[in-house]
Amino acid sequence: MGTRLGELVERLGGQLAGDPNIEVSGIAPLADAGVSHISFLSNSKLRAQAAQSGAAALILSAADDETVSATYTGARIVTKNPYAYFARAAQYFASLDAFVPVPGIDPSACVAAGARVAASAHVGPQVTIEAGAEVGEGAVIGAGCFIGRGAVIGAGTELFANVTFHARCRIGARGIIHSGAVIGTDGFGFANEGGVYIKIPQTGRVIIGDDVDIGANTTVDRGALADTIIEDGVKLDNQIQIGHNCHIGAHTAMAGCVGVAGSARIGKYCTFGGAAMVLGHLTIADHVHISSGSMVSRSIHEAGQYTGFYPLAKNAEWEKSAAIVRNLATMRDKIRALEKTIKTLTEQK
Repeated sequence: MGTRLGELVERLGGQLAGDPNIEVSGIAPLADAGVSHISFLSNSKLRAQAAQSGAAALILSAADDETVSATYTGARIVTKNPYAYFARAAQYFASLDAFVPVPGIDPSACVAAGARVAASAHVGPQVTIEAGAEVGEGAVIGAGCFIGRGAVIGAGTELFANVTFHARCRIGARGIIHSGAVIGTDGFGFANEGGVYIKIPQTGRVIIGDDVDIGANTTVDRGALADTIIEDGVKLDNQIQIGHNCHIGAHTAMAGCVGVAGSARIGKYCTFGGAAMVLGHLTIADHVHISSGSMVSRSIHEAGQYTGFYPLAKNAEWEKSAAIVRNLATMRDKIRALEKTIKTLTEQK
């Protein structure tokens, strides 16, 4: 299925330069786009490639349009944020032929008598919903999911197949949780007595806001006493670990394999590159951006970009650098001794 360019612009905004009756069926990269595709330019370094693209139309900024329009012959949609426009256009095209689950409960699902499932919700095969749980209007619960007692799934939220959503945890509206994710596992809480670990019961919950995406095989631990909180609009990639009693601020995004230890408090609009690590009980301010592979070992109170990894080098070069770092304390002492000697000799003159 496709749509007219004019209809797309009426729906999403932007300024159209070109024929509004051109039919387009989807979005493709600049190099691969054909006469039935829209493409987009969000990186000005690719202006030359965009100018030669075979796409029926381009999504681009006003600054890029000034250059590209000189040679590009297709239609153009000019907008302030081409990448965001691309995302919304992609959502629209996907919706044209998306599979819409039929409301109802599959006969093989096990729904406890005390659970409440909205009539417009879809509950797939082999789902288990325990007593006191609630599934909101238009929610989609994929095959094999488990929803524990007293848990709440908000309106329009989708759990892909085989998600585990433990007792008393809550997620708001329009959320997405991908397969294999586990919400509400016990936090890693133990007291040590004479070398023996004593388990601390994890009695808190996980409370998730609206419009939150959680990737495949990501784990969010429940709080020990208070709750683990994930605010509105947070985006978590695959294979992330969020420890107990963490608080993740609204619209923060984390790439794959990020690890956040217990009781860390992270602000709003932060970003974390893949495999970044955050130690427990730290506070990170709003608008902090952590580079991939970085270790956050202290609280950050000022917005900005932070990087905490050593640049990649050949192994022999890395070993030399490591040896120098190991000897820095000795070198510092020698420099201080030399400074004292120079000062003494200078004073004697």
